Amino acid sequence: MEKLIVSGGNRLRGTVQISGSKNSALPIIAATLLTAEPCTIRGVPNLSDIQFMCDILKWLSVNVRHHKTDGVVEVHAQHPLGVAPYDLVRKMRASVCLLGPLLARLHNCKVSLPGGCVIGDRPIDQHIKGLKRLGAEVEVQNGYVHARCTELVGTDVFMGGRFGSTVLGTANIIMAATLAKGITYLEGAACEPEIEDLCDFLTKMGAKIKGSGSHMLVIEGVEQLHGAEHTVIPDRIEAGTFMAAAAMTGGDIEIKGARAEHLCAVRDKLEEAGATVHRNNGSIRVQATGLLKPVDVITMPYPGFPTDMQAQMSALMTVTPGISVITEKVFPNRFMHISEMARLGADVSLEGSSAIVKGVRGLSGAPVMASDLRASAGLVIAGLGAEGETEVNRIYHVDRGYEKLDQKLRALGAKIERVAE
Repeated sequence: MEKLIVSGGNRLRGTVQISGSKNSALPIIAATLLTAEPCTIRGVPNLSDIQFMCDILKWLSVNVRHHKTDGVVEVHAQHPLGVAPYDLVRKMRASVCLLGPLLARLHNCKVSLPGGCVIGDRPIDQHIKGLKRLGAEVEVQNGYVHARCTELVGTDVFMGGRFGSTVLGTANIIMAATLAKGITYLEGAACEPEIEDLCDFLTKMGAKIKGSGSHMLVIEGVEQLHGAEHTVIPDRIEAGTFMAAAAMTGGDIEIKGARAEHLCAVRDKLEEAGATVHRNNGSIRVQATGLLKPVDVITMPYPGFPTDMQAQMSALMTVTPGISVITEKVFPNRFMHISEMARLGADVSLEGSSAIVKGVRGLSGAPVMASDLRASAGLVIAGLGAEGETEVNRIYHVDRGYEKLDQKLRALGAKIERVAE
């Protein structure tokens, strides 16, 4: 086990290169199960979640080569097995997106109910409903989802849920529908950039998809898909995290590779808070030299403010004069980082699905415990703005979603060190 020691007080300055999107790479790697031909995925970040997905595919008798230093994953799924076991799937929520491609390819599969971050209830009822609409029989028994069919048949499928469209559910149904007989009309689909990226890859494989990037997708099933090469999009949440870090430290950071069009809501809130955000050719520059102002944030499905940036924005508001209200509409219980930020001196109270943040003069370093991937990033940002040393424990959460976060921050002037517990 390792931890991060963050010594706050340094302004971050310089240039940072954004890695490929984890949330794009995982379903795209799963999608390679749809074909017996080789596929090559580029721009894949070297993260533990990526390694977990590669390990699952290897267990399924798939030939996988993960070139970690080059960011390349090569997959050749000639004869995949149809059972994904608990011991591997429990480590990562995104492993549930194996369900759609395995069912479409084999017509019979068993996938363990997924694990991942503890950020509140995340049922897979919309996944199951969608697969049933396509003609599958689905049972949940002994911790496994068992899906089977004679064939999948296109139909109307509505993907809206209690807290909006499900991203992984949308990915699962898209992948299943590519090999279904006839046309599938997917209404209320998630339109996150990661879903559009998946559709781009599937189109390269020979899928027929219209409406990519919108809430209405039309998918005409084909008899088979072929191999393809693809480069995943940059990680918008990593970019947003560095944007928040620049604002937290009064810094000046150029974030190379970031797509500004994927970060409009984050950019809007940071500008409202008083930071200067410039959109350059293939990069975003954030400067925060003046006094910040409080803002109200409501997380929503894309293109709204991302739930995966809520903890980072909460950290920034803890030292922003005035009162800010952070409302979580996607995962209403996603506030486990609040009690840890209080250990640093933050003044935050919870009222239902909202956090009331009263900005304090400054935070002071203390030992804190990361509860999930984005909470860990929020605690690191809080530590960057705190006086003294902040000890962030359980940083395996960080390594699930941020490639070399401590090294990148150090290159920007942060005092941050990874040590053994």
